[in-house]
Amino acid sequence: MSEMNQQELLLKVNDIHVYYGAIHAIKGVSFEVRKNEIVALIGANGAGKSTTLNTVAGLLKPRSGTITFKGENVTAVPASKMVFRGLALCPEGRRIFQQMTVRENLEMGAYSRPNAEIEQAMENVFGRFPRLKEREKQVAGTLSGGEQQMLAMGRALMARPELLMLDEPSMGLAPILVEQIFDIIRELHESGATILLVEQNAQMALSVADRAYVLETGSIGMSGPAKQLLNDDAVRRAYLGH
Repeated sequence: MSEMNQQELLLKVNDIHVYYGAIHAIKGVSFEVRKNEIVALIGANGAGKSTTLNTVAGLLKPRSGTITFKGENVTAVPASKMVFRGLALCPEGRRIFQQMTVRENLEMGAYSRPNAEIEQAMENVFGRFPRLKEREKQVAGTLSGGEQQMLAMGRALMARPELLMLDEPSMGLAPILVEQIFDIIRELHESGATILLVEQNAQMALSVADRAYVLETGSIGMSGPAKQLLNDDAVRRAYLGH
């Protein structure tokens, strides 16, 4: 058995079809994520990357197909219950609670944890994001874009997820902040996190991922080891501007 096959299968998405009204947004997408992997979903705007994540998170229901998480069929499980099962989504556009302080935002991320564990989870997040510790009492809406992204990631980590899903973490950030966010993603990976990453910046996504899938208007066009896709001529022309 190869090393990949020995890694425990955490998420299996099998032939899902998702509609928005009459629009067939996701057309038979299948992929899998194993424990301790970073798997990237890349593709053009409108390819269905965020829709796929939202469906896995339980925010959207597929019309057909199955989603299996930790060996259980979770296709019909709502988002509020998925958090308790160990899955956290850091949504596109950050969606932090603008009027609340940094600490209050983080506490909101821990609603699935026993109270006794919240302080330790908070310390872990502050250890990973010292900037948030400095701004603990600050109202979240007054943070910079990069700090808001760190807060959104920190809030997702408060649930101590077994699978962390990141939707466009670099969106709208200056290049230096994009580097910082991806450094954090690398550190999370090194500390054993399993991450499903949707990212417009294909170059950065493929540089941190173990494997990747290329979404093309609702279906998967290519997949393989991220390093291989990074050097693939078709991928380079379509997504890397070469």
